[in-house]
Amino acid sequence: MKHNNMITILMFPWLAHGHISPFLELAKKLTLRNFFIQFCSTPTNLTSIKQKIAAVDNQSERFFSESIQLVVLNLPNLPELHPHYHTTKILPPHLMPTLKKAFEMAKPEFSNILKELKPDLVIYDIIQPWVPETALVHNIPAVEFVSTGAAMTSFMLHKIKNPGADFPFQEIYLQDYEEAQIAHLMEFALDPRKDRDRPGECLERSVDIVLIKTCKEIEGKYFDYLSELLGKKIVPVGPIVEDIVVSEEEVDYKNSIIMEWLNKKKRSSTVFVSFGSELFLTKEEMEEIAMGLELSDVDFIWVVRFPAGDQEMRVEDALPEGFLERVGEKGKGMVVKGWAPQAKILVHENVGGFVSHCGWSSSIEAMKFGVPIMAVPMINDQPINARVLENIGIGVGVVKDEGGRIQREKLATAIKQVILEETGKDLRRKASLLSEKIRSKGEEEIDVVTEELVKICKK
Repeated sequence: MKHNNMITILMFPWLAHGHISPFLELAKKLTLRNFFIQFCSTPTNLTSIKQKIAAVDNQSERFFSESIQLVVLNLPNLPELHPHYHTTKILPPHLMPTLKKAFEMAKPEFSNILKELKPDLVIYDIIQPWVPETALVHNIPAVEFVSTGAAMTSFMLHKIKNPGADFPFQEIYLQDYEEAQIAHLMEFALDPRKDRDRPGECLERSVDIVLIKTCKEIEGKYFDYLSELLGKKIVPVGPIVEDIVVSEEEVDYKNSIIMEWLNKKKRSSTVFVSFGSELFLTKEEMEEIAMGLELSDVDFIWVVRFPAGDQEMRVEDALPEGFLERVGEKGKGMVVKGWAPQAKILVHENVGGFVSHCGWSSSIEAMKFGVPIMAVPMINDQPINARVLENIGIGVGVVKDEGGRIQREKLATAIKQVILEETGKDLRRKASLLSEKIRSKGEEEIDVVTEELVKICKK
């Protein structure tokens, strides 16, 4: 389907927010370069995406919805998987295998979508090798977009292709308790019914290139190694950051309270604490973080989130008794439930560090805004991302116990190191220099991505 001689790309991410978000940000970038985007997902995901593309792009002064068409993918009806679970956002963990099964069962539906829409190109995600296979049937080229970092992707592919061999970059390693987390991720990636390496197949089937959410300044040597492992050109899309869209009322109310509080603090004196949108801490983890923050005696803004079924839970009930009163009386801390303007907080001059789970999107955001990280990785790619941040000199790892549990004293030590001690100044200087390098490149990476995609379509 052509739109005023524009190249049409159908984008098809996995059903998780951490995948949908970078796909959508890449889609927005491409709409400014003569591409028309068809964004395909389940109805429950498209509801939130619709709100995000209703905004006006400042560069083109047009609505994103004019150049991004939402395409509905209906998953097959499975008795245990209600349609509102056709996303990972509120999915009970025991239903993840069922969601993956339903997703793969949607192959005929996806084939019909390609037949009807006839895009020039498909951009797909990391665990769906049936997508490039289906696109090929319709004579449509397909390119993979990896929304995790190059260190993580090359680390995983190395483990698959060279089992037992050491990863060639010694700074990227796992603690014993993290090995179990990676084993869980490998289990997610592999298809036990067919003993298939789905991520490997996805990478192999990508036409000519693989797109990846990173840049040379952060991960050059890792995507060079990934290229060597794959025998394909790795094309970074740059440090694209999500535009967070919420209701105007919530923005106005929370912005005013948070920013007024932050404005009263000293330069680089405050830590921002957030563990992402889909990771929910246990009561024990929240207690250790709360007590660690209190022990550090450093100003903080902490975003606390609860799973969908616990939305009515009060913050007071989740935190140690008396914690809110103590930090409130001293004016040391602000605990925010649900949502906070993360980008606006991170760029504020009074924020000196970010206590983070090291999800790749949060890591990229911190690097782009020049904020050092106190790394508390929890699952999946987060331990590897934490090592990347530590290696480039803008992150400090928070030491856990042998079982991988957060320790309040170690968290307090890391916070004081970054905010109060001389080492923190060096971390902020390095973070600021990296931010300047990243920002000075502007849109160079997206320009290269555009050239590569046009080349593939012209073939």
